[in-house]
Amino acid sequence: MLWLRLAIGLLCAAATLSAQDIPAGTALPVALNSTLDAKKDKPGEKIEARLMQDVPLPSGGKIKSGSHVIGHVVEVTKPGSGGSRIALKFDQLQDGGNTIPLTVSARAIAAMESVYQAESPIDANSNNETSNQWTMRQVGGDIVNRGRGKVASADAIVGQWNNGGAWAKLAYVSGCPPHDVPSNEQAMWVFSVGACGLYGFSDVKLVSAGDGKPIGQIVLESQQDLRVGGGSGWFLIVSAAPAATK
Repeated sequence: MLWLRLAIGLLCAAATLSAQDIPAGTALPVALNSTLDAKKDKPGEKIEARLMQDVPLPSGGKIKSGSHVIGHVVEVTKPGSGGSRIALKFDQLQDGGNTIPLTVSARAIAAMESVYQAESPIDANSNNETSNQWTMRQVGGDIVNRGRGKVASADAIVGQWNNGGAWAKLAYVSGCPPHDVPSNEQAMWVFSVGACGLYGFSDVKLVSAGDGKPIGQIVLESQQDLRVGGGSGWFLIVSAAPAATK
């Protein structure tokens, strides 16, 4: 039975995901599980988000929808005359029994209301259709026609809808990660190919997307009480791992 044990061992090894399996530029569309609140949060506090669509990998594997992306609050400035600020990092991916180190930036963040609108049909005939036939407007403006299996920007077909998800190649947007856009289609969930920055927030500013220094540190700021609710959508982009210092 030695051959059987070896075969099982090889299968387990093949199924184990590592940080090297997730290339820089990979999109991770997640929904925040809890609320960020400058009045209550403290440095070191855990942040957790849920992956909303399967993410295929070049190795042939995938990161499964429902996997958790874990982070923590780095710094908090409480609301006052100068406003408030939260610095945070997502630094772990929990996929099944695997915990994988992660460095990401935020390409786009959408308030819960914007996510809800993107998941609702815009076609007046939707009451007579199944959800697989709906036409949707993504955060950032792209149109998903589920019945035709197409994702379209203002002037071109940019992706496809299949297997319960939107897939498209990211558009390059100056000043928005990733700066080297991958050539393969990405898991988009509710986001457009050119989605960049904040959507649906009246008094929040994205000071740092996490693609500068320190790498992976996302900074949000408000003139009032900074609050980003659970259910908000975060379009995270995997960054190249920081070079080791000698």
